[in-house]
Amino acid sequence: MALSRTTTFRRAALALLAGPLFSFSAVAQDNAVANPDTVVGSLEHYRVTAADRLVDVAMMFHVGYVELLAANPGVNPWLPGGGTRVLLPAQHILPDAPHRGIVLNLAELRLYYFPPDGGEVQSFAIGIGQSGWNTPMGETTVTSKRTNPTWTPPASIRAERPNLPAVVAAGPDNPLGAHAIYLGWPAYLIHGTNKPAGVGRRVSHGCIRMYPDDIAALYPQIVKGTPVTVVDQPVKVGWLDGELYLEVHPTALQHDNIEYREPLTADPLPQLMELVRAAAGDEIFRVDIRRVHQMAKDRTGVPGRITVAVARDA
Repeated sequence: MALSRTTTFRRAALALLAGPLFSFSAVAQDNAVANPDTVVGSLEHYRVTAADRLVDVAMMFHVGYVELLAANPGVNPWLPGGGTRVLLPAQHILPDAPHRGIVLNLAELRLYYFPPDGGEVQSFAIGIGQSGWNTPMGETTVTSKRTNPTWTPPASIRAERPNLPAVVAAGPDNPLGAHAIYLGWPAYLIHGTNKPAGVGRRVSHGCIRMYPDDIAALYPQIVKGTPVTVVDQPVKVGWLDGELYLEVHPTALQHDNIEYREPLTADPLPQLMELVRAAAGDEIFRVDIRRVHQMAKDRTGVPGRITVAVARDA
């Protein structure tokens, strides 16, 4: 199966579209291939204005804030400078998980939705649980959903914030935003937010936050029983047009380093070469190992080609 991008960052921003920033349509190939394409989208760029901060750019293009920082090392997030060319992370390798329903990859702070009719694969930036309030992993399902939800703060949160009311009414002060999707895990849900700057960051108490426009686009597509799979894959490997690509995200520890503009703390990825070898198969001789190790060091979260052309016998 090949995947091709159908909506770009720039078109979405210029047209002020509500909904996923980019999506991908799945089309069947006439001939089966050994390595079906699992790299979707393409990289885009934006030249910031003198007034732009990277948090503004992230919200403008519906990408995660730290995701944008990681993709642009060396750019000052508060004073990037008018005319600076910023890379927008609009290309991704699909997670190694069943391509059905909702798939959340905590390592990249991103949600993928695979419609049941085989239609466009949609991708959204998310915010997830902070240290000590981790978003759970595993499989569950959607149990219900609600527009203009009220919020009943659990006892654990009220212990932190004793001034919270027992129930927060729907409206601008409700942290769930205008849409909420409830999961089979009690107290965990996918919802909008009244603090969009938290999308793409590890700041919640375990729930999954989305930009208001993004969850408004996802919400009507979701039905009770939709499967939800949550994984944590900082390393992803996939094929595009016969070439192998690698995508390496910062770990949770390094995510904080990037947000606070600190040097990356060493955090080895012991499964890296195992994943590369398994994906490369008989094409392992074409893999540029130096490129693999450099991407593992940089951890920008941006997919990069790791195979090289080689001369073949006639």
